[in-house]
Amino acid sequence: MKANKAIITCAITGATHTPTMSPYLPVTPDTIIEQSVEAAQAGAAILHLHARDPQTMRPTADLDVWMHILRSIRDRCDAVLNMTTGGSTFMSIEDRLSAPLAAAPELCSCNMGSMNFGTYAMKEKYKGKWKYDWEEDYLEASRGAIFRNTFADIEAILIRLGEKGTRFEFECYDVGHLYNLAHMVDRGLVKLPMFLQLIVGTLGGIGPGPENLMFMKQTADRLFGSENYQWSVLAGGRHQMNMATMAATMGGNVRVGLEDSLYAGRGKMATSNAEQVRMIRGIVEGLTREIATPDEARAMLGLKGAAQTNI
Repeated sequence: MKANKAIITCAITGATHTPTMSPYLPVTPDTIIEQSVEAAQAGAAILHLHARDPQTMRPTADLDVWMHILRSIRDRCDAVLNMTTGGSTFMSIEDRLSAPLAAAPELCSCNMGSMNFGTYAMKEKYKGKWKYDWEEDYLEASRGAIFRNTFADIEAILIRLGEKGTRFEFECYDVGHLYNLAHMVDRGLVKLPMFLQLIVGTLGGIGPGPENLMFMKQTADRLFGSENYQWSVLAGGRHQMNMATMAATMGGNVRVGLEDSLYAGRGKMATSNAEQVRMIRGIVEGLTREIATPDEARAMLGLKGAAQTNI
């Protein structure tokens, strides 16, 4: 396999944005399925997934909803299905793990530290425009909430899912999260090589910008050795494309999707996840790098294969 292959991950819906924020955000199981398939067709090798309730459009841990989404996508494309274990800030660790434990996917996210995760700042922009009565309170509640990822929580994710052969996208929102991950490597709970998602620009985590991304990458090199991990970059909001471009320039992989940003350029709302995938694919290929297929991504990340899951 050529060394310059780049994996595109697309994060389809997440638990941060609410229905009022964009008419294009997939907030039902069927729209999540449709946009996932379109993103894969556009070039995403990995689909990072959350589930939403078909009646309320709120994030959900419901197993039936999850399996409908997963199996419907699997029937229509061969992308790697990456299930969140973050769920939402307001879910317990048992809720967050219930569907992944049942599905035993190839890949799951694993957040590497507890943090403030503030979405309340978005509230004022949509005041008086809400489509659903839960949205404003949902955002405001983040002011006093902690996104809980204790050492015990991380251990539970690594051990219980690791026993099923699931591997992880280690989400690191700040430099301290890299040190938490190094602690888990030292204890033998994380096996090298691994897959890092370096996250910049989220309120509560490290800020955006080239200097912060470089510091994260240099810290990871020092802790793990550059040969021992694949890495990708996730940047929130308006920083999405420029930080992904920087990652691609540095030889890393990239993540886009409406979970992370609702836009496809300055002041222009993205009309689908696939639109963002096509944008970053054009940038990556313009840098003379090739896009990894799902099977190439599986090989790069050492995944067990779709046939070894319960999906």
